[in-house]
Amino acid sequence: MPLQDYMKIISVDDHLIEHRNVWTDRLPAKFQDAGPKIIETEQGHHVWQFEGGIYANIGLNAVAGKPPEQYGMEPLRYDDMIAGCYDPVQRLKDMDVDGVQAALCFPSFPGFGGGVFHRAKDRELALACIRAWNDFQLDEWCATDPERYVPVILIPYWDPQLAVAEIERNAPKGARTISFPDNPVPLGLPSFHTDYWDPVFSAAEAAGMPLSMHFGSAGFVPGFAQDAPFAVPIALFATNLMWSLVDLLFSPVFYRHPELKVALSEGGIGWMPYILERTDYTWERHRWYQPINKETRPSDLFRKHIWGCMIDDVHGIQNRHEIGVDRITYEIDFPHSDSNWPNSRKRAAEVFADVPDDEVHQIVELNARELYNFK
Repeated sequence: MPLQDYMKIISVDDHLIEHRNVWTDRLPAKFQDAGPKIIETEQGHHVWQFEGGIYANIGLNAVAGKPPEQYGMEPLRYDDMIAGCYDPVQRLKDMDVDGVQAALCFPSFPGFGGGVFHRAKDRELALACIRAWNDFQLDEWCATDPERYVPVILIPYWDPQLAVAEIERNAPKGARTISFPDNPVPLGLPSFHTDYWDPVFSAAEAAGMPLSMHFGSAGFVPGFAQDAPFAVPIALFATNLMWSLVDLLFSPVFYRHPELKVALSEGGIGWMPYILERTDYTWERHRWYQPINKETRPSDLFRKHIWGCMIDDVHGIQNRHEIGVDRITYEIDFPHSDSNWPNSRKRAAEVFADVPDDEVHQIVELNARELYNFK
């Protein structure tokens, strides 16, 4: 039987909803007026206010506990969500109900990779907000139970040296991974094919901190009709990380940074065998005249540097040996609509029904412990 009691699920992709005092409790007095704060609209909705602008997505798709026919994109108030969305003590209770041992919780208001702060007008304020979020993540959220929360940090992309300083500030505090944009170019930043990111990647290597690239952390790949229902991009979200993966494999990143690790967060895995086959095919035929490496197959780079992340990917599990069992991690995606909470462990037993116990254990727990040095 799969999913024995000794197998502890570690979710490498969950989400938290920041409570209303994350920044008001931590920002210096001079930033209080412009910094993020919750206000209530005339309609009774809770919204974030930042630099004078309004951000209405306090609980973007935080629908855990509701039946699918009641799903929507926007819980409008904190009391529209279960408390585990924004309270780390209550979250532990929700994890217990779900049979989940530990979770890595990405931000919500800042964007999965902190893009809201990257686009801020005042860079000094933005840096203070990033530092405040990291302090919240490490000193409040994860400190609630360090054995059950995997700490993730944001960095200021607009200045590599500031980013290095933030990595070095938080590594001794227990940070385990860096939330990094799945494609820096839409943020107006240099690509993976430049040397701009070398100091950041070197710092990540030195700290033993993988990059967690959550889909959509730099925006979404266009291509669907503008009048299409939102179900279309929901079904296509993982294609962001297909682009990211191929971009990385044909870039110089892994030659300059041989110890760098990358997790493709919430990207699924079922597409990986084809993409690896296609990148190898492209490399075989085109490497001689392209400005790409001519020594190492892309699939070999993948199996040294990349980890996939799956929720309910039956096709991916059926083809797990084409990907590498040691390259696959598991996620719950609480409190979003792709999550199976409160039946995640039950559903996992169904997905892994025909998988040997040692492989199930690797995927749901051991790979994540190794990747994030979360022992």
